[in-house]
Amino acid sequence: MPKFSSKRRVNHSASEMFDLVADVERYPEFVPLCSALKVRQRMAKPDGTEVLVADMTVSFKLVKESFTSRVSLDRANQKILVEYLQGPFSNLENRWTFEPKGEGVCDVGFFLSYEFKSRMLALLMGSMFDAAFARFSTAFEKRADAIYGRKLASS
Repeated sequence: MPKFSSKRRVNHSASEMFDLVADVERYPEFVPLCSALKVRQRMAKPDGTEVLVADMTVSFKLVKESFTSRVSLDRANQKILVEYLQGPFSNLENRWTFEPKGEGVCDVGFFLSYEFKSRMLALLMGSMFDAAFARFSTAFEKRADAIYGRKLASS
């Protein structure tokens, strides 16, 4: 099963980065391969976690696939968990972590594992997915710079 993980230090606060990743409706504006995203349901749990059910459409050339996932936004612990519900995958897991590392600086952790149901789709989209996921961290960091302003590293 393909896996991708990264940890990047960014010159933005953990809460800014959490808010940026939690704003899933904006993904089509900057996330590689994401051509559409629609939130179907939004609910608050008693523990303060917000849970979304969303449909995301990914497109590459002539291939277009949609899938549904449950997104748990745990603001108190600065974690986001994406759980696969239905679509072209047999498995999909995505986790984000945001660790403060000083004023206006944090480490953003990103983990993704996935497996397509169809071997044909895996052959067609697999290497392209790997390349896109490798650019995810950069896409979110550039988006943070655009939204919050580019900040220089503290010394």
